[in-house]
Amino acid sequence: MTTARHKTSTGRVAAPSRTRTPVASGARAGAGAESVDPAELPVRTGEDPWTSVEVAELHAELISDLERLQAEIDASEAAITGLMRDSNDGAGDDQVDAGTKNISRESELALANNARDSLAQTERALARLEGVGFGVCESCGQAIGKARMQAFPRATLCVTCKAKQERR
Repeated sequence: MTTARHKTSTGRVAAPSRTRTPVASGARAGAGAESVDPAELPVRTGEDPWTSVEVAELHAELISDLERLQAEIDASEAAITGLMRDSNDGAGDDQVDAGTKNISRESELALANNARDSLAQTERALARLEGVGFGVCESCGQAIGKARMQAFPRATLCVTCKAKQERR
């Protein structure tokens, strides 16, 4: 992702916004679920192999998440722009009003940043599903597990490696 600044209609420079890089947007425009061979997706011992229907459902879920997260980011950026514009109008505000505006602005910024992080993770999961590496732990190289990938398709670590990471 790249950061871009743009001028508002008042000539002020607005808060930075993220735009998609060609690689990230290419993940959405990729060949899609039909290009994925379910037999090539790893599973743990004792799990049933992936089916075309399961892969298509997972792909559709990731695409839906991309669209939802982008809408959240757009809404947050609009709210942030409004809050930034309104913060200049509070010349007569008392300390409580100023504090409330700051908290609202910081909250919106945090929500937007969380949505951007989730969007990046989702784009990466989609690229891995359509390319190479989906369902393989980035730490140990073993299968993450079909059930875990269905529950959380953005997972990049198996349960064991994730537990080790969280203990650190």
